Amino acid sequence: MSGTAGSPGPSGPRLPGQTVVVLGGSAGIGYETARLARAEGADVVLVGRDPEHLRQAAVEIGAVSTAAFDATDPERLREFFAELPGPVDHVLVTAGGNYYARLADLDFTRVQGLVDEHLLLPLHLARAVVGRMRPSGALLFMGGTGGRRPGLGQVVSGAMTAALPPLVANLALELAPIRVNLIAAGFVDTPLSARLLGDELEKRREQLRTTLPIGRVVGPADVAALAVHLMVNTALTGATYDIDGGQQLT
Repeated sequence: MSGTAGSPGPSGPRLPGQTVVVLGGSAGIGYETARLARAEGADVVLVGRDPEHLRQAAVEIGAVSTAAFDATDPERLREFFAELPGPVDHVLVTAGGNYYARLADLDFTRVQGLVDEHLLLPLHLARAVVGRMRPSGALLFMGGTGGRRPGLGQVVSGAMTAALPPLVANLALELAPIRVNLIAAGFVDTPLSARLLGDELEKRREQLRTTLPIGRVVGPADVAALAVHLMVNTALTGATYDIDGGQQLT
C-alpha cells in the first residue's frame, strides 16, 4: 500500500467524494480510521455514545456530522441510517470490548452485552444498511486474535472470536455486492488499552517490542491503514484479516 498512514498516496486521494461512517469513531482505532479516511477525501460521519467526545473528534478530523447513541439499540441504529441525507459508501464498527473471566466468576449481564456487541449488532447493522449503501461499499467489523487459543478466562472471548469469521463470511454472501470483512487485531496501543492496563501498560509495550517479529507495538494508525485498504480494494470480501505484528507466532 502506497503512502503513509496519515496522508493520501502519491496518485491522489483514494476515497474522493465517498461517505464513511465510523461507529466508535471518537477515539482509538475508530478515530484514526476516520482521520485517515478524511485525509483520503472522504466525508466522515462519527457515531459514539459520548456527545462531547464526538464533538471534539469531529472538529479535529473535519467530520461532516456526528450522532450520539448506543449502537446496540437496533431501532435507533435503523433510524440513524434512514435519516442520513444520502447513500453511504463504507461503515466501520469499532464499538464493543472484550471480557475475560473464569466460569465461576462470570457476570452474565456483561456476557449478554458482549453478545449484543459482537453477534447481534452486526446482524442489525447489516439489515440497517440495505438500501442505504452503494453496491461498491464495504462493511467492516473489528475482532481479535487473542481468544483463538483456549485458556482459563477465555470461555466468553474465545466463543466470540470463533463466531465472528463465519458470521462475516455469511453476511458477505447475504449483502453482495456490498463487501463485508473482519479485521482481527492483537494488542493495539490505544487509550482503551491504557485504561485497562494502567500501570502495567509500559511493561506490556516493552514485552511486545522485544518479542514481536516486527520489533514494535501495533498502533491505531496500522489498523486504520488496513481498514482504508479494505474500503478501497473492491476484490476483498468475506474474509478475516489479522493485524497483530506476528503476536500469534510467539
